[in-house]
Amino acid sequence: MVINVTLKQVRAFVAVVQSRSFADAAVELHLSQPALSSAIQVLETTIGGKLLVRTTRSFALTPEGEDFYPVALRLLVDWDGAVNDLHKRFVLREGKISIAAMPSFASNQLPSAIRKFKNNYPQVQITLNDVIAEEVVAMVRRGRVELGVSFDPGGDKRQGNEDLIFTPLFEDCFVAVLPPGHELLKLKKLSAKQLLESDFISLQAPSVVRRLIFSEFASLGLSISPAYETHQLATIGRMVANGLGVSVVPSLCQDQMLELGAHCRTLLKPTIRQQVGLITNRRYPLSAACQAMANTLQETFAGDIQS
Repeated sequence: MVINVTLKQVRAFVAVVQSRSFADAAVELHLSQPALSSAIQVLETTIGGKLLVRTTRSFALTPEGEDFYPVALRLLVDWDGAVNDLHKRFVLREGKISIAAMPSFASNQLPSAIRKFKNNYPQVQITLNDVIAEEVVAMVRRGRVELGVSFDPGGDKRQGNEDLIFTPLFEDCFVAVLPPGHELLKLKKLSAKQLLESDFISLQAPSVVRRLIFSEFASLGLSISPAYETHQLATIGRMVANGLGVSVVPSLCQDQMLELGAHCRTLLKPTIRQQVGLITNRRYPLSAACQAMANTLQETFAGDIQS
């Protein structure tokens, strides 16, 4: 059995008890005294008995009213608190968001966007999952994070990507990475064939970056037999800087390669380009805070072309 009691009626009851006066309670609630009395009467009729016994100048609580008052007070406190918390989340005065980004973006471009976001919304907590591109897609697909930043995963239904929405931010153009003193550094632009004359350092499979590079090289009839394989682009940069070989990486991490001591050159034949963007799951609408982060990322990077 459902008894339809409204918050307005409960609030009227609590106000009368707290103020000890119908007149004062009516002023507090911005109601006329007849409207306040009507709210109390409807409440009592709905629940089936008296909560207040009125006298000429005052009133008294019935035993049922005595029992109901602390419950009603707690209900209003919880309700007002819940509404206030919800309002804070919508106006971004508090909240939590969890995002995932591939390391090449997370360690290079993303911090500047996070700084902009925190300047506008300092109370929102951010959890950043710095994971490989494939795991970014998987975390968004499974609902473990609201928002991901990675290469375009495509709409392959066999991979469960039909529920994913990809919003492009910019296009990345991959670059060649060379160690200090390498003879190819005298050239500004390199071909894949020239690179493969040296030991090649590659990401391990499975990797979107590896798959793109191997596929583009194969389109020119070139086969890559890596001398070394690793799981992180930062490790590739360190290995190249120490003269262990050459590689190809997204230009997202070009600054990182330079910091590690490697050198970068434009790669031609093939030119490897790939869209980087936001990944969301159409089954899970973004929270207000996460939508604000998505907007910040779009404002910061949309339209940029890495080259």
